[in-house]
Amino acid sequence: MTRPAMGYTSHLFCARSNFYSGCLLLILSRQSPSLRALSSGPQISRSLKESYRLLQLPDEGHSSPVQVKEAYLRLAKLYHPDSGAPTADPGLFARVEEAYRAVLAHQSKTKKPDGGKEVEDEDKSRGTAFPHRHYLSYEGVGSGTPSQRERQYRQIRVDRASEQVLDYRQREHERAAAAEGALVERDIRQRSRKIKITQAVERLVEDLIQESMARGDFRNLSGAGKPLNKFEHNPYADPMTHNLNRILIDNGYQPAWVVTQRDIRENTAHIRKRLLEGRAKLGDPMTPKDQSQWEQLCASVEEELVKLNKVVDNYNLIVPMLNMQMVHFSLSREIERAVKAARQHRLEQQREREKERERRKEEKKRANAITRQKNTKQGLMSWMKNMLRLEN
Repeated sequence: MTRPAMGYTSHLFCARSNFYSGCLLLILSRQSPSLRALSSGPQISRSLKESYRLLQLPDEGHSSPVQVKEAYLRLAKLYHPDSGAPTADPGLFARVEEAYRAVLAHQSKTKKPDGGKEVEDEDKSRGTAFPHRHYLSYEGVGSGTPSQRERQYRQIRVDRASEQVLDYRQREHERAAAAEGALVERDIRQRSRKIKITQAVERLVEDLIQESMARGDFRNLSGAGKPLNKFEHNPYADPMTHNLNRILIDNGYQPAWVVTQRDIRENTAHIRKRLLEGRAKLGDPMTPKDQSQWEQLCASVEEELVKLNKVVDNYNLIVPMLNMQMVHFSLSREIERAVKAARQHRLEQQREREKERERRKEEKKRANAITRQKNTKQGLMSWMKNMLRLEN
């Protein structure tokens, strides 16, 4: 009997100790959130500190919601894309908006709306919200979950901003149209004034011409009473255009494409002359020394052709007719032309030398024939003189 009594007593003691430990754990689990906050300590993340720093707030523990909102509005005026400020930056404004939301969320967790009373039954209220609290934010716009209402509110803000931009542009267009209308009206007045002055001058000139005709000042002109034959070469030409072109030609004016075409012809002739003279001075077949001289000449000519082809491109852009455009000059074609011209030049020189040789032979033959005739005449005269002397 003693052992069972002792076992029962020990079992009862263990049960009571387990009961007291369970009560203690239940009491600790039901402690207020403030006690748990004191046990954990005020620790915030680095991203939250960065959010306070981005909003330019003095301290995360001494910033009221009003100060947070004022800081956000101040930064929004500076960085919002639709603010029109020179410091507008969409990326930086998005970061400011995220920091503002993070700070509001942190303050809603740490600060109490009733001035410091503890929030009871936090575990029960977590994940639930009263129906009327859904409409205390986002200006009461939208329906659904908070994230859906946030997206709807963002879209509404975008639509508002677009409407404001369209209204601003419309006002600017109306203001510009009004200013342009004023400028057009001023131009019309100035043009009408110039037209009046021109008409007055024309009337004055016409009156002077009529007075001169009445006095007979134009009776001594050559071709009086005869039709004008100014445009007999082209009866379809506009007289004004013809007179303008004649005035420009008389004063030495030339269009840009004409001057460029002349420069191209002169440069081409100079390059071809250089190649021809350089190839004509060398032998046919060329020695190694002649070959090196010819290669140097071709290299310098190639540089000149590159510049000339650039001038040809500019000429093709400004020439008025398509069939007058030019192609690029090729070094190989110019070398081939120079070689052929040099060979032809040598053949012509050889023919001229042969002709000169033949001419000298003919002249020599004529001179010999004339000399023989003179000698024959002189011999005949001397023989006749001798015969007459003998007879006497």
